[in-house]
Amino acid sequence: MKRRIAALLLALLATQLGSLISPAYACGCGAMIPEGYARIGVERETSVVRFDGRTEQIVMRFVVRGDAPRAAWIMPVPGRASVELGDGDVFQQLTWLTRPEFKTRSYFWPRDRDWPFSSGSSRSVGDAAPGAGAPSVGVVGREQLGDFDVARLTATDPDALRNWLEINGFKLPDGLAAELKPYVDQKWEYVAVRLAPREPGKTLKGTLDPLKIRFDSNRLVYPMRLSRLAKTPQSLGLYVLADHRMEPASPIGGADPKITFAGEVTPEGALATLTGGKPAFLTAIEQEFPEPGRIDADHELRATAADTPYRKVIYHGELLTVGGVPAWLLTLGSVLVALVAAAVFILRRRHSGTRTG
Repeated sequence: MKRRIAALLLALLATQLGSLISPAYACGCGAMIPEGYARIGVERETSVVRFDGRTEQIVMRFVVRGDAPRAAWIMPVPGRASVELGDGDVFQQLTWLTRPEFKTRSYFWPRDRDWPFSSGSSRSVGDAAPGAGAPSVGVVGREQLGDFDVARLTATDPDALRNWLEINGFKLPDGLAAELKPYVDQKWEYVAVRLAPREPGKTLKGTLDPLKIRFDSNRLVYPMRLSRLAKTPQSLGLYVLADHRMEPASPIGGADPKITFAGEVTPEGALATLTGGKPAFLTAIEQEFPEPGRIDADHELRATAADTPYRKVIYHGELLTVGGVPAWLLTLGSVLVALVAAAVFILRRRHSGTRTG
């Protein structure tokens, strides 16, 4: 009995450890922190960035789970920012534009699910696997956008910025002031967001309304440094709309970034508002951060040497047939017939030679 109890405890411990190390989606803001003892997790963060050489627009959407009534995060930006609610249709269009191409690849010899190795069940194709503050803190603006309480701030002291955020209900990670210092030194500004549902008693879960952040910049930058505060492995998914195919200048402490789509697109509807209705080159990027503490910079994205298009191709294997009959079976049948015919011919010649002799 003691052994069974010990085994059960070990199994439960393994389950809990597994949940602790499961990847989260990278938030350029670092970590989304709930109030009190409530829990919240970001199941998915998707961002699309539009850059025209002078202005950068970022549309972010979170899918969250948990029981928190409130949570907060902060995003540093290199210039004065405007913030508004975004359109969720943007992400549906991006999913469609970057969809993989499905192709059929024939094979000759039967595999484990083909006759005679199975009863003929077909192979299925799965889905393919971005208040008052201290004098050193300035409030540019504060708005209520849907379920978001948004403050646009300037700061000359990271500790004063942290204090302002805490006093005004923006609960953020420990160690934030130290991570904000490089941004304060560079005179960046900040978009602080508090997720506060307007409906009393409502918790934060499911897909939240997208937020659209716009600021002037002469370089394409995606803030990532605060993600080093995260406690679990992170994953980044990012769509980039620019004049050329783009790539991160460096891995910034993560695994090598992967391009999952690259090509010129003509946006329509909500997505067209980001490009002014003009064609743009769309690059989809994914990156893993097994150890968030190693993130040492923000992502700077640059144009690649060539605008080489790329689309993921998923192959579906199909047994080669002729008239519904497996080609291998016809081939083997033909070979057997030929062998039998040859054997009969040889036997007849031998028999004929014996009679002549």
